Amino acid sequence: MALTSVGIGSGIDIGGIVTALVEAESAGKIAKFDASEGTITAKISGIGSLKSVMSEFNDKLATLMDADTFGSQKVALSNKDYLTATVDSTAVSGKYQVKVEQLAQSQKVGSAVVGDSASTIGTGSLAIAVGSNSFNIDVEATDTLTEIMNKINSSDDNDDVTATIINGELGPQLVLGSKNTGLDNTISVTATDTDGNTGLADTFTMTELTPAKNAIAYVDGVKIVSQSNDIDEAITGVSLSLTAADIDKTTTLTVSRDTTKTKTAIEGFVEAYNSVMSTIKSLSSYDPDTEQAGVLQGDSLPRSIQSQMRNMLTSQYSTSDGDKMLATLGITTTREGLLEIDSDKLTEVIASDTGAIAEMFSAEDTGLASKMSSYMDIYVKSGGLLESRDSSLDDQLSRLTDSRDALTARMEAYSDRLYAQYNAMDLVVASLNSTSSDLQSRLDSLPGLVNNN
Repeated sequence: MALTSVGIGSGIDIGGIVTALVEAESAGKIAKFDASEGTITAKISGIGSLKSVMSEFNDKLATLMDADTFGSQKVALSNKDYLTATVDSTAVSGKYQVKVEQLAQSQKVGSAVVGDSASTIGTGSLAIAVGSNSFNIDVEATDTLTEIMNKINSSDDNDDVTATIINGELGPQLVLGSKNTGLDNTISVTATDTDGNTGLADTFTMTELTPAKNAIAYVDGVKIVSQSNDIDEAITGVSLSLTAADIDKTTTLTVSRDTTKTKTAIEGFVEAYNSVMSTIKSLSSYDPDTEQAGVLQGDSLPRSIQSQMRNMLTSQYSTSDGDKMLATLGITTTREGLLEIDSDKLTEVIASDTGAIAEMFSAEDTGLASKMSSYMDIYVKSGGLLESRDSSLDDQLSRLTDSRDALTARMEAYSDRLYAQYNAMDLVVASLNSTSSDLQSRLDSLPGLVNNN
């Protein structure tokens, strides 16, 4: 770039003049770029906010399309000392009296006591069976009780028993415990000696330490016997987990419809809808008092979304109990276009008519939530209308950046031309000043001339 200091020959501030001329040429264009960039950025932010609240609304619609939202049951226990319980949608509402007589228990058997767990036992094999499953362990002459324990636990065929060494008062012995409870999972061990001795057979003549037991419970007086403490088939749709036994204690188990889940889902739907409507109003409205317009004011996109959503909400939806609409549930529209809930009425309707409400919201293709979700997907899905609009705005920003770069290049070229012109002028002025100074000097040196200075 050319010199930017004060002109040597002319004394003119060439740098200041060039800067001023360049700024005068570019200021209007830069201001226009800044304004356009601010507008585009604000629109991108607005589209992002709209997509966010619409996606959240779509999530609430998904909850309303889930059958469990309307058909779910809940369970309560009079005390939790003896069992816990869970239910699914097939459970029948009612009260059940449950008594637990006995918990299921796994069997444990122990070998004979040996003098030292590091001493060898003998040579042969162990056939270990748990219920109908069995596996074999080969015992080498060098195997100690510890090594036999490790062989049992690491056997690829062993899924049912755990071996451990317990050092009791009389010495160590190998204890086998069934991994599963109940009488169907008893343990048997058959030892075979192959070295002519009876060390292995004598050691593995097993003694029962803890007996296997089935769980025994009574539901409304009906005896239930289970291999496990987890009982899934005693009551339709109810899973019991027994934790303690006392035949003299009764637990009242109550199954009832979970209306809270339905009400919470509908309240979430209303809240999310209002959030969408408020966001659209903020983005597209104009305030005459402040003379401030929303970033999407005049844009047809948010208005179209708003119109379509309102039309769906005011429509009627067919159910087996006749046509239903939101007003049937106590949900009405305010003057501002938002939804409000009559909580008492909603609770009453849910308690008496959950089946029809489920149809109204979740019926495939025709339910309110189903239709609105399909409409939301058009906008919020990957590659949807909002993403396309966002991409279009990003392209505009990219083109704006290219225009800025082009303007910068033009202004640099313009600056170079100005410096070249002003520097050339400065050289001419310097030459004229030099000539003038030389001429003055010659005149001053002529005889008879008086210097005015």
